Amino acid sequence: MTKKSFKGITVLLTAGPTYEPIDPVRFIGNHSTGKMGYALAECFAQQGARVQLVSGPTNQIAQHPHITVTPVTTADQMYAAAKVLAPQAAILVFAAAVADYKPKTPSDKKIKKSGNELTIELVKNVDIAAELGKQKRPGQFSVGFALETDNESAHAREKLHKKNLDMIVLNSLNDPGAGFRHDTNKITVIEEDAITAFALKPKSEVAQDIISLIWERLYG
Repeated sequence: MTKKSFKGITVLLTAGPTYEPIDPVRFIGNHSTGKMGYALAECFAQQGARVQLVSGPTNQIAQHPHITVTPVTTADQMYAAAKVLAPQAAILVFAAAVADYKPKTPSDKKIKKSGNELTIELVKNVDIAAELGKQKRPGQFSVGFALETDNESAHAREKLHKKNLDMIVLNSLNDPGAGFRHDTNKITVIEEDAITAFALKPKSEVAQDIISLIWERLYG
């Protein structure tokens, strides 16, 4: 394999948020735009990979012809799509910001305003990276993402082990210009025996850094 080429490699990549319905017009979600995930998809494709991109709701558009987008809305839908695609992929990248919880019983009709309080019972969503980590076959390389606000490194390392990841990309909401709704990001990549920190950069360049590190671990 030539330097920094992923020719012939299939990559499964999740991106964007998930929206968990409360009723037909309301949902639980987050501020993810999908920019980081789509930047990774474009970068992988430019370097020869065939990318299966499972994307939550976003305004981002995949440009490269080697990117196949499977649009989804909820965490359950994202997991179902990723579970089908994962066995054929050599690299798994979980860049989506999946909602941790969902309403236990979404209403099939719009909930009318009444009283001063509304209680919604929530249940845990499937942890997509963790579930697919249990099914990871020898030779598959998996990458997770962690957006933290405190004890960042400790929480990221815990996820690295819990989800059977080979590396996890950490960014902190405490860093200006990082996190949701920015065109830049500042990351630290944590592995079992290595920590690699990068400066604040445009997300397209951050994607290059991440993919170069993946290439080094697999083929360097």
